[in-house]
Amino acid sequence: MRRAVIRPATAVVLLLFSASLGTAAAQPAGKVSRVGYLFLGSHSDPLIQRFLEAFSQGLRELGYVDGQNIGIESRWAEGRHDRLPALAADLVRSKVDVIVVGSGAGTQAAQQATRTIPIVMSTVADAVGSGLVAGLARPGGNVTGLTVMSPDLAGRQLQLLKEVVPKVSQVAFLRNPDNPSSAAWSREAEAAARALGVRLQTLEARNPQEIDRAFAAMTRERARASLICPDGIFLSQRRQIAQLAATKRMSSIYGTTEYA
Repeated sequence: MRRAVIRPATAVVLLLFSASLGTAAAQPAGKVSRVGYLFLGSHSDPLIQRFLEAFSQGLRELGYVDGQNIGIESRWAEGRHDRLPALAADLVRSKVDVIVVGSGAGTQAAQQATRTIPIVMSTVADAVGSGLVAGLARPGGNVTGLTVMSPDLAGRQLQLLKEVVPKVSQVAFLRNPDNPSSAAWSREAEAAARALGVRLQTLEARNPQEIDRAFAAMTRERARASLICPDGIFLSQRRQIAQLAATKRMSSIYGTTEYA
């Protein structure tokens, strides 16, 4: 199931990538196009590995072969948002022809680093609401790619939590303030909590240490359930979060299915 989800998303990214770079047949003979990868997570993350494998296979099917007619420059933030601007600037200095990014924060960093190099984002949450593009039909600027219009799911997720834990009166909401889409999720979650008569305890985390502290605060406030906002760092630390929730016997709902 996970591979089935990854493949269609990767296929769309590849089509947009190809449009940004130009088809292999149209490339001048001997030209080696340079592709920049900018990822918030780690190269060792199995989920990112699956994406890169599918992406590399798709590139080959389109006639792009690393080391022959394209060269790939990879930059990994290792879960640290604060590293993204410097990594994006480094890719721009490397004179890549296109930048592929895997997070909203990465897209924002790349956009701040260049207004001319094409940027292809992969499944970024609410790109319009985050201000990364002007609109879906006409994104404008140098950014295109996939966006997930999902902030309104926060309400449905809180409803599901209420069904699973009917007596729950307080839900902890974990967000990363550095993620441009988290503000929309916060608004939706707060509105849903009011409608359900549930107190929402909003907590913020940017790294593994802050995630630990956030769960400690949940325990002190006796939250019996938690809603995890979709975010690159939460995805890369999904096992840490799932283990903390299990250890504290807390019912939790996540913004992605990759928490196994």
